[in-house]
Amino acid sequence: MANRNLDKNVISNQYVPLKRPKRNKYAFACSILASMTSVLLGYDTGVMSGAVIYIKEDLKITDVQIEILVGTINIYSLVGAALAGRTSDWIGRRYTIVFACIIFFVGAILMGFATNYWFLMLGRFVAGIGVGYALMIAPVYTAEVAPASCRGFCTSFPEVFINGGVLLGYVSNYAFSMLPLKLGWRLMLGIGVIPSVLLGIGVLAMPESPRWLVMQGRLGDAKRILDKTSDTLEESKMRLADIKEAAGISQDCQDDIVSVTRRSSHGEGVWKELFLHPTPAVLHILIAGIGVHFFQQASGIDAVVMYSPRIYEKAGITKYKDMLLATIAVGCMKTFFTLVATFLVDKIGRRILLLSSCGGMTLSLLALATGLTIIDHSDHKIKWAIVLCVCMTYSSVAFFSIGMGPLAWVYSSEIFPLRLRAQGSSMGVAVNRAVSGVILMTFISLYKAISIGGAFFLYAGVAIVAWIFFYTLLPETQGRTLEEMEPLFGTFFRWRSTMKELKRNKVEGDGSAQA
Repeated sequence: MANRNLDKNVISNQYVPLKRPKRNKYAFACSILASMTSVLLGYDTGVMSGAVIYIKEDLKITDVQIEILVGTINIYSLVGAALAGRTSDWIGRRYTIVFACIIFFVGAILMGFATNYWFLMLGRFVAGIGVGYALMIAPVYTAEVAPASCRGFCTSFPEVFINGGVLLGYVSNYAFSMLPLKLGWRLMLGIGVIPSVLLGIGVLAMPESPRWLVMQGRLGDAKRILDKTSDTLEESKMRLADIKEAAGISQDCQDDIVSVTRRSSHGEGVWKELFLHPTPAVLHILIAGIGVHFFQQASGIDAVVMYSPRIYEKAGITKYKDMLLATIAVGCMKTFFTLVATFLVDKIGRRILLLSSCGGMTLSLLALATGLTIIDHSDHKIKWAIVLCVCMTYSSVAFFSIGMGPLAWVYSSEIFPLRLRAQGSSMGVAVNRAVSGVILMTFISLYKAISIGGAFFLYAGVAIVAWIFFYTLLPETQGRTLEEMEPLFGTFFRWRSTMKELKRNKVEGDGSAQA
């Protein structure tokens, strides 16, 4: 055992060599293809921000109905995210991605042919389930395929494609706004069938996750994929050994196919390990994985992105086309800075990016809230305040996109142990979508109750709490293999358990002495 640990330490140094190896092109291509499913959420988010302007005018719906229409897709995606973990343990990561594309295809068709509000809501429900599946499975698959040297880079891709989808949605808004009212918004929503078809077909060319294959006992297939997706053959052997250890398979086993229990291959018993009897490390991982997704959305980024036309309207920009052009700039900002983050995450680490991102976003939200409050209390247009609001919208999006945006997906997809990864990640995504849905469904009512400036002061307060959470509970995971994550967590909870045990022993000792 000592020799194995020594060998492991020697080989693991190859994951973070002094001279960084060239990126594995095969793993890179698989990661891109899997992550492109995130375009589905991004497109829906971006296109709906502009489409609701025309939907409200055509279907004669209220602001409350708009809130429900915009926000419920995230609530519906809870269903998809909750089911995706178990589904991916059952049919595999790859076919789960295909399934997500099929569901979203059906939802886009329904939205494109909607004749009334309730028909449109049905399409949102179906599309939302597909979005939940896609959001959960893309980062999990990518984390399990990518080598440690570029895992952060590759698992940032889902956020890149979410932002690319947002930008496509904004461009679609502007392009189809020229069409007749009844046709324009339906094409905006219905054209989402095109990426879902292309992605569903393309994903079939991808290999299955090697970690899922090991859980099914298919060691030979897993070894062949690891050889292609690792930086070196030595790393491939080490990754296979670590995965076998995590899956409870003997290191001496050299068979291509081994028998495994249904409990191992189908993810049974995971909920008990996560919620009923978690170890200190698993409890810490669960809090970190769910917390990073909660704060990503609770800081109000979706309110900035989805309701940016309303923010610009409040700031004094009243023409529809001017508002849509301004939102395209938001999409460009999100996409550019997320790309910057993908190149930095494996170089400077997760914590620095998260803390810098959260701090910058807090300041931007405070400035945006101040500008909007000044405009709200003024009887005439204040140009510098309008410029401040527009700039701070871009600034908050930029700071979010360079850290909190991509790293929530990176972090939650890599910290869970192998057996708990799919369903643990699905919980993080479920929380992400639930909080996003609450934000979107309450924003208009919130700013009418406490003013639009007050709403963003509230989000800034949440961002401050998020910074404290990240600083306190999220350790650095840069350069670690997936199987080396668990020892990083649980120190705080183990310390509490130890203190309770010492206190209990002291009480028992005092009682014995008195007796």
